[in-house]
Amino acid sequence: MNTEFVRYLERLSEMYPTIDAASTEIINLQSILNLPKGTEHFLSDIHGEYASFSHVLRNGSGAVRKKIDDVFGHTLSKRDKCSLASLIYYPREKIDYVKRHDIDMDNWYKITLYRLIEICKIVSSKYTRSKVRKALPSAYAYITEELIAEKPEILNRGAYYDGIVNTILEVGAAEKFIVAMAELIQRLVVDHLHILGDIFDRGSGAARIMDKLCSYHSLDIQWGNHDVIWMGAAAGNTTCIANIIRNSVRYGNLDVLEDSYGINMLPLATFAMTVYENTDCSCFALKKSVGHDTDTKLEIKMHKAITIIQFKLEGQLIAKHPEFDMDNRCLLHKINFDNKTVEVDGEMYPMKDTDFPTISRKNPYALTEREAEVMEKLRSAFINCEKLQKHTQLLLKKGGMYKTYNGNLLFHGCMPLNNDGSFKELKIDGCTYSGKALFDVFEEYCRKALLSLDREQRKNGGDILWYLWNGPDSPLFGRTKMSTFERYFIEDTESHKEKKNAYYSLIENENTANKILEEFGLGDTGHIINGHVPVHQSEGENPLKCGGKVIMIDGGFSKAYHKLTGIAGYTLTYNSYGLTLTAHEPFESVEQVIQNDKDIVSNQVAVQQAFNRIVVGDTDNGKRMKENIADLKELIKAYRLGTLSEKEK
Repeated sequence: MNTEFVRYLERLSEMYPTIDAASTEIINLQSILNLPKGTEHFLSDIHGEYASFSHVLRNGSGAVRKKIDDVFGHTLSKRDKCSLASLIYYPREKIDYVKRHDIDMDNWYKITLYRLIEICKIVSSKYTRSKVRKALPSAYAYITEELIAEKPEILNRGAYYDGIVNTILEVGAAEKFIVAMAELIQRLVVDHLHILGDIFDRGSGAARIMDKLCSYHSLDIQWGNHDVIWMGAAAGNTTCIANIIRNSVRYGNLDVLEDSYGINMLPLATFAMTVYENTDCSCFALKKSVGHDTDTKLEIKMHKAITIIQFKLEGQLIAKHPEFDMDNRCLLHKINFDNKTVEVDGEMYPMKDTDFPTISRKNPYALTEREAEVMEKLRSAFINCEKLQKHTQLLLKKGGMYKTYNGNLLFHGCMPLNNDGSFKELKIDGCTYSGKALFDVFEEYCRKALLSLDREQRKNGGDILWYLWNGPDSPLFGRTKMSTFERYFIEDTESHKEKKNAYYSLIENENTANKILEEFGLGDTGHIINGHVPVHQSEGENPLKCGGKVIMIDGGFSKAYHKLTGIAGYTLTYNSYGLTLTAHEPFESVEQVIQNDKDIVSNQVAVQQAFNRIVVGDTDNGKRMKENIADLKELIKAYRLGTLSEKEK
């Protein structure tokens, strides 16, 4: 054995000091390798819609209902199965509803407990007892384990279980136990969660979603462009902050900033109320505007004020980074205030609004003194927001630009491609990057923005986070431009068009898909899974591209997309039987689920079915276990040869 490997075995011997200890671990690992693979759950483009997100998380994109079918088959009616599913999703609410309508609650409790026990047995069967034990609710861990574990040594198992259930009823613990069992089923149905970006913006529940993810048992996150802009704001980048505030006010979601994160909008409100008091703000109606009360009128003025600040800050940042090649997004100096036109991409367009009290014709991108004061106060609020910083740390800890997991490549947007299918190149700090290297260098800069001790690195990282939000070669954006200016000020919709990256047309080509998979070290049997672009099912678009090798799973959670897509979008599950794509109807309310047993899973399609059931040994984690087993065998060999000595326990 070489010296380095012996040194490694010496460290390993600290964990396994004897032959018996190493042998026991080998046996444990080997037994796990033969268990069925756990279910992976893929969600994308949640966009702050907490209720829809929470429901899909609870139902596991149909995984809970499938387990109910597996257990009860034709022995339960469809109605009873739906009722049982809604109980598992919302146990407390369902119990309250049943108590108002069912006279014989003891009988209902007993039947429900037995049904939940049977489902728990099935969902826990693919895990080791140790893993199940860790997932059990602490208050009922022992009794739950007794009920779901097989006990062949007990001759009259029916009487044994009856005794436990009757005792639960007698001591008045039925409701709490039912809740605990339902939550355990939710926990065990999904082994690992993948979030493929865009948690933030549009909906009002992003903070609640992040709180939920902070306590989730196992997950990873692929950053979306709506996530990195919030990361940039947390890092103190004022251009990112302006974008977030504009988005929030535009969609009537200032509550996200003020109530969820405690960021005070008073500096902006005071500024807008005075400086924009007599200004035409007709182009800045809110997306969710209702009525014309004082608050809404103020928010419209705030909307215009922060939008102009955003355009100024973006112009400054673009000038600072010529390598971004975004000069065409600097439009303030191309406004002709005399004839109320603007030049965009060589074309002259009439402007709907040129009433800009803070724009200097000589230096249009300079902030006024008051604008600078507003942004400094807002910057301080963002970087000192404890909750936002906690959520950002989760994005750093669990997130990244991409993920390779069990043979699949996960990212939010696209692989930037040229029209000929080659990887598009981008110059960053004098070096040229493309393909996987481009993803890696972007991630490096994102982390520097929030973690580096060097002030300049943090600043540059913050600028990169803004570029990832809307840059033409950003893998998270994937369009030639974000036409924010044009949508506000130009009537002609031709100017609004944002041309997609070649990825979205070339990805139907199998050679292109295989080339991308190979770039990330994956074989041609893998899949590319991404979100970002809503799938227009109503127009006949298919979420499966390239014969199923590429899967678009924009969750369509945002209500703004429902008219375009015709559905609420797609999610994906990957269990021991293969990949299943699930189409969802829009989520209505928890009340509809409780009272009418209504779910949102409308259709499930098998993307890829496994010829043989997939086991843990076939997964990435299984490969690591096999490597550990090989190392432990070498450790035992070293003990037996006398290279290392066993230690006392």
